[in-house]
This record gives sequence, structure tokens and C-alpha cells, in this order.
Amino acid sequence: MKVGFIGTGSMGSLLIDAFLSSGALKPCDVLASNRTPKRLLQLAKRHPGLSICGNNRDTATGSDIIFLCVKPLEFKALTDEISSCLRSEQIVVSITSPVQLYHLESVLPSKIAKVIPSITHCVKSGTSLCVFGSRLHKEDRLVLLQLLSFIGVPLEISETHTRIASDFSSCGPAFLSYFVERWIEAAVEATGIEEMLISKLAGEMLLGTGRLLTEGEFTPQELQERVAVPGGITAEALNHLRRSLEGVFERLITTTHDKYDEDVAKLDLQFGHSAIIIENPLDH
Repeated sequence: MKVGFIGTGSMGSLLIDAFLSSGALKPCDVLASNRTPKRLLQLAKRHPGLSICGNNRDTATGSDIIFLCVKPLEFKALTDEISSCLRSEQIVVSITSPVQLYHLESVLPSKIAKVIPSITHCVKSGTSLCVFGSRLHKEDRLVLLQLLSFIGVPLEISETHTRIASDFSSCGPAFLSYFVERWIEAAVEATGIEEMLISKLAGEMLLGTGRLLTEGEFTPQELQERVAVPGGITAEALNHLRRSLEGVFERLITTTHDKYDEDVAKLDLQFGHSAIIIENPLDH
């Protein structure tokens, strides 16, 4: 099976590295193209045997599965470029959340899927969000799920939940690392503790907390109750957090959804679609 990657920027190269280091693919299975030759040369140096294609059409023609790893507003030009060389049996996978299945199914003859990856795949962890188009058969879905299982946990979701699910699986590492960064800065300033030490403590704490939530059968609320003894230090600090963060998470979700809706509207214009009203859970 040949797997192609059009776009080898941050996420495209991450996926290639993860698939190869996990053993899901061999370098000879991978084709890649990118408008910046330097990135392709770096990939080829890291993974001898990987096929560098001179253009996107060559990548599309030679692949059984093609991952489209470009920015949202670059999709229309890319689909115009490769549509005529694609075949009905191929699987085209978008990794960009605002690009809808109906955008790609209206202009490409292939089977269409959307997969939202995460930076956590670097360490073979995290969740891949999977949305499958109407042309994929059960066997096609299994092929994609098996491939993605090498680098994390693939999870099928409804396309209407792409944004909110991505807030956790894809954006979440940035949100949590910002919280931890500010916490570390405050700790160093207040106590003089060595930053490297406190950073190690924070990382191990996040890892253990994740395992408690996924393997230890704790809910977030149960975990708080287990750690925060009534009247104790943790409980007092939690009360402070609750007061300080009032409304923050609601505004966070509104911000990501507004940007997502804006990008979808721009793509609708590019692909010649009238605005399609998708029920927004924030309206309830």
C-alpha cells in the first residue's frame, strides 16, 4: 500500500515521522510532495527510501491513500490541481477540520475521509478524530483505523462535532501546556525552585493524570474529590481556581467555534457552495 502526503509542514511531517517510527509504514511505502523543497530533503534525509515527488499530481497518482496536509484556504487550488488524476478506488484524507466532506466529495472522484491528528502522535499517544465520507466501504474504514492505531487511538465522530472534539484532542495540548507554563513561571518566581525540576514534575503529573482518567476509571470530578480533602490546601486552591476561571472555558469554546465557522464560510465560497446550515451546539 502506497501512502502519499501532499504538504509536509508541521503536521504533514509529524504524521510521516510517526507512521514510519511506529512501523505502520516503511519509507518505500511513502510518497511526499511540498512546495518547499527544503522540507522534502529533510524528510528524505531522515527516512532513506522515501519517495520525493516533483509535484502534487505525481503524489496523488502514485498513492492508494493520500493525506492532504495543507491550510484550509489552499484546498480549492489543490483539489483543482489533482482532481483529474485521481481514481474512484483511492482514499483522500483531509487533516484540516474546517474542510467539510461535502467540499471534497463535490470536486473529487475518490473516497473521502477527514482525520484530525494531534501533536501527541509524536509519542504514539492521543486520539485521531475520524469522519468518514459516504463512499467509503467498511473495508476502507478498517484500513484507515488500523493505520491510525499505530500512532494513537482512532475515534470515529460526527462531522458536526469536529470542532469541539478538536478543541480537546488537537488544541488541548497547547491549552494545557499554556496553563502549565504560567504555573511553572509563578512557582519559579515565588519560590526560586529550579525550572527544570518543576517542569519535570509537571510533565510527570500530566502523564499520570491522563492515565488515571483513561485507565484508572476516574472522572475529573472524582479525581478532584479524591485529592482535595475538605478543608485542606488542595480544596482551598481549587476554590480559588473555580472563582478565577468563571466563564473562561465557555469563552474558549466560543472563540474556537467562531473561527471554525468563519473558515467554513470562506471554503463554501471557494467551492461554490451556498452556506450549509449545520446545527451549532452552542445555540442550545
